[in-house]
Amino acid sequence: TLNNGTVDFRDDFIKPNYAVQIAKLGGQVSGLSSVDGTQADMELRGTYGAAAPVLITARLNPLAAQSYLDLQGEVQGIDLTGFSPYSGKYAGHVIDKGALSLKVAYKLENRRLSADNHVFIDQLTLGERVDSPDATRLPVNLAIALLRNNRGEIDLNLPLAGSLDDPEFSLGGLIVKVVVNLFVKAVTSPFALLGSMFGGGEELSSVAFAPGEMQVDATVAKTLATLAKALTERGGLKLEISGFADPETDREGLKQLALRQAVAQEKRLELIKQGKEDKEDSADNLARLAISSEEYPRLLARVYQAAKFPKPRNAIGLSKTLPVDEMEKLWLANWSADDEALRRLARQRAEAVRLWLIEEGKVPAGRLFLVAPKGGQDGPPPGRRVEFALR
Repeated sequence: TLNNGTVDFRDDFIKPNYAVQIAKLGGQVSGLSSVDGTQADMELRGTYGAAAPVLITARLNPLAAQSYLDLQGEVQGIDLTGFSPYSGKYAGHVIDKGALSLKVAYKLENRRLSADNHVFIDQLTLGERVDSPDATRLPVNLAIALLRNNRGEIDLNLPLAGSLDDPEFSLGGLIVKVVVNLFVKAVTSPFALLGSMFGGGEELSSVAFAPGEMQVDATVAKTLATLAKALTERGGLKLEISGFADPETDREGLKQLALRQAVAQEKRLELIKQGKEDKEDSADNLARLAISSEEYPRLLARVYQAAKFPKPRNAIGLSKTLPVDEMEKLWLANWSADDEALRRLARQRAEAVRLWLIEEGKVPAGRLFLVAPKGGQDGPPPGRRVEFALR
């Protein structure tokens, strides 16, 4: 039985030194024996630092030939400002504010360790920079913004496992490796991390468009909905949006789109003459007009005849009547989609995505930025997509 005990801990390696006391430590161990197959019960309670309660319960047999441990531990509300010596050395910042709660479950059996660490950090705020040669070069603030929800909470489950027979085994080393891997994933693959949290592993770093298209379709909208949910939960993040166009497929796609719009415009003019559509209505959204296979040849012929390019003529000099596919080929061959049209398409895609995130995703406009794609050999290859970056 232990009553009103204390544990004093001091780390002289870190500068400035870190020191803490676990006070009011009490509890008992019952049934302790060196006989194989027996297990003792342990319960300990205390206070970490000023006011963080500690509870440890376990079944264990450290005296047997094969050590056994099944432990659960919990500590709530540790003030994190005291850990500034460590955060300054390894993260390059002091801690201005934050509280840590920890629940662990460790099991050691047949010389194999399996452990679960539930880490809950509330209102973690980094302060001034510390000049430390050991500090990571990773963008720590970005990693925290990725992990912290809009209530200022970081809620993590960090499992780990290892064998005591491994000559490299180190419990501290395992914990450090898990935490470092989490931070590295956060800053090197942030969208994969967000996808695993909010979209079942869906990659959120880009969305693809059909050739020549700049409208947000159902597939793109599904990805953007997941991204909007992640941005809502991660209020500290800002999103950069870059549009791209492919010189080959998008050039042909723009031609096809222009032809469809020209045919739809003929349909609209026909409806206006019939009094079935108001000529004052906007002609911008022509995709809503349904064109049947029966009326398409007639409308296409009007578009073809109105086009200003040389056409095959008959013996008396009039334009020949051509099959549908021939009229389409000639119209497309004479319609130009230059580089400026491709640049405009790329920007329209980025603008459409930003507008969707604002209007449908309810993401504040001040967190969304249009960014010109980087050029040169180091820039991303052309493609029919919009790419995202987090800041």
